[in-house]
Amino acid sequence: MTVVVKIGTSSLTKVDGSIKREAIAKLCDEVAVVREKYRDIILVSSGAIGAGLPTLGFMSGRPDDSRILQAASAIGQPKLMAIYGEELARHNLGYGQLLLAPDDFFIRDRYLHARSTLQSLLAAGIIPIVNENDAVADDAIRWGDNDRIAALLAHLVHAEKLIILTDTDGIFTADPYLNEEADFISEIDSTSELGAVLGGSSGEQGSGGMSSKLAAARMAAWSGVTTTIASATRTGVLLDALNEVSGTGTIVRPNLRKLSAKKLWIAFALEPNGTLQIDKGAEKALSDKGGSLLAVGVKRISGQWKSGDAVSVISEDGNAIARGLCAVASDDLAPLLGLSTKDHPQGFPETIIHRDVLVLLSGSDD
Repeated sequence: MTVVVKIGTSSLTKVDGSIKREAIAKLCDEVAVVREKYRDIILVSSGAIGAGLPTLGFMSGRPDDSRILQAASAIGQPKLMAIYGEELARHNLGYGQLLLAPDDFFIRDRYLHARSTLQSLLAAGIIPIVNENDAVADDAIRWGDNDRIAALLAHLVHAEKLIILTDTDGIFTADPYLNEEADFISEIDSTSELGAVLGGSSGEQGSGGMSSKLAAARMAAWSGVTTTIASATRTGVLLDALNEVSGTGTIVRPNLRKLSAKKLWIAFALEPNGTLQIDKGAEKALSDKGGSLLAVGVKRISGQWKSGDAVSVISEDGNAIARGLCAVASDDLAPLLGLSTKDHPQGFPETIIHRDVLVLLSGSDD
């Protein structure tokens, strides 16, 4: 069995950004126990930016300046890895560092190289520790949190389990920090809609809140992976999560239908910048015939987006049908609504969203 374990900034750093060595020690102790039963385990660890901010004079809070965050990552990453190395060495375990970017999952050559590196490390008994390459990441092509990286890694290595460790016991019907009456949710069907209020990141230094963890769990579910979202402070949390001990955390069950890594990103990781409402003919072409979305099938639009941005596709009744990357900017598309294809300007693309970058949210898909 291959297991991907992700731990967040709020579980690894204090309010001032300093690293909680005891938290890393606990995690490494549990990794050693898991290794006795499951050979392959990959860690996705946040905390580099938080660990580096105090050196730059930021003792609390998280600045918005991307240059500061990138510098903090460059400072904090080696500090973080040094502690991991020392704590894993107590168990005679070696580690290797991988800093990844979105293109490592969506450009095939880089995808294959990343998988090969991970497989080589695992075959040698080395524990890969993964983080986003924050120090050089382009804001336009980055995740901003490690939850989605963990989900895509689970897809990349065909993992059976994803464990997301956080500072709450799992997912609740409301933010438990704000509502004492919030109910714990022990299990979620990945195909259902969760009508819960999900809080943002509870830690000042973190970037991924519960909503991103749920999105990551749903991404994993569409890869056929079972996810558990649980508290990093729970004793024996890794082994309990793998054994699905009752009360360990919130379990998100896998979906029978699987998506490619690129379509996982489009469906669950990108925030739509607008909405396209389509007619029944276009809906049928998408759902029954596996076609692309053509301009003639778009009835109305809302929002503002550029060419290549993510958009939602809804039916005439307002039901969500799909998500995709729109080839035409909203300003260019708006004047042509209601016009037949023959009346469009020369050179205007007939295909608004190509099937290769379109994900149906129900029914069958590629």
